[in-house]
Amino acid sequence: MKLVVVGGGSTYTPELIDGFARLRDTLPIAELVLVDPAADRLALVGGLARRIFAKQGHPGTITTSTDLDASVVGADAVLLQLRVGGQAARNQDETWPLECGCVGQETTGAGGLAKALRTVPVVLDIAERIRRANPDAWIVDFTNPVGIVTRALQTAGHKAVGLCNVAIGFQRKFAGLLGVVPERIRLDHVGLNHLTWERGVHLLDAPGSATGRDVLPELLENFGPAIAEDLELPLDVVRDLAVVPSYYLRYFYEHDRVVEEQKVKGSRASQVAEIERQLLEMYGDPSLDEKPELLAKRGGAFYSEAAVNLVASLLGTGSAAGDIQVVNVSNNGTLPFLPDDAVIEVPALVDATGAKPLPVPTVEPLYAGLVAHVTGYEQLALEAALHGGRNRVFRALLAHPLVGQIDLANQLTDRLIAHNHEHLAWA
Repeated sequence: MKLVVVGGGSTYTPELIDGFARLRDTLPIAELVLVDPAADRLALVGGLARRIFAKQGHPGTITTSTDLDASVVGADAVLLQLRVGGQAARNQDETWPLECGCVGQETTGAGGLAKALRTVPVVLDIAERIRRANPDAWIVDFTNPVGIVTRALQTAGHKAVGLCNVAIGFQRKFAGLLGVVPERIRLDHVGLNHLTWERGVHLLDAPGSATGRDVLPELLENFGPAIAEDLELPLDVVRDLAVVPSYYLRYFYEHDRVVEEQKVKGSRASQVAEIERQLLEMYGDPSLDEKPELLAKRGGAFYSEAAVNLVASLLGTGSAAGDIQVVNVSNNGTLPFLPDDAVIEVPALVDATGAKPLPVPTVEPLYAGLVAHVTGYEQLALEAALHGGRNRVFRALLAHPLVGQIDLANQLTDRLIAHNHEHLAWA
């Protein structure tokens, strides 16, 4: 089996490598290629990756390359984890919206739109080159904003599934609180990427069992304070809603408070840039042969496990074949209030034919309304990313529930274009 990671020079990559090494029986990789245009970072990450494989006795080979076209030849699956513009662009996404009193975030609001505009054309170019080299290869997208990027890939006819680590993070969190193995937890997870709610937490009688019971009420009763603290939301609100929102919902539920906090704290990108500097220095140490503890502060927890399970199911290997996993997939009637081609984040049956969303219980108006609203924005964001133009950017921002005002959308549009001019071919 040959696997390619585009964006292999990311400081995330050792988390992925560690998972590949530990779970090699589930995903038996013979050849792994890390691709990245940043040769200096790639050399550091690639060296550590080979040492991790060697320490854990993985027989596969790891190579690095700056040549995408040559690297994807013969690939069974390609993982996309790129960041167009790097942390510098992210820092802008998280700062200039604050000038207009809007949240500064790289996956939602005006900053999220900026990232989508930079990212979609690049990802589609990469995907087309993968298709020319091997039309049967699966594309797994971890590149944010995952929902919009995955929709772009699927609309263009690519064999693509989107992946996020939010659901597996909740699964592991709840399993830890209950003292059970993660495989006994199945989530009633519904929404869009970075806009989801856990409406049920099912404790299965055994891993893989079809029977179990919903323990979400018990979790909220017994561990409510810890859960609410992690979400940075009021405990009484979480218990009143009787669901566990994704931590990204705080940008919607407490927008103004978050804006004031961000003005004081500064951008997450500046913090990440310092973490990355330290990580790359560590990666260059020839004695380091495991992922460092500092990597946990970079984000992306459990990304490797989620990626291994998804790729293994898509390629039909190991015990993960035909597994139920939370992924980003075409709606196709699953949520009847959304278009079929909308990309939703729900549990799906994943096998060699792709990901098929499981039936979803009726979504309550409190959540369905916001999901429909953001889906409309995502459609307009994709049109702006594909076709460009100031008016399309303005329309997407006007449609976003965190913007929604003419003057504000105009101000944000001008700032977005000014800060991203070098990345927008039409600007």
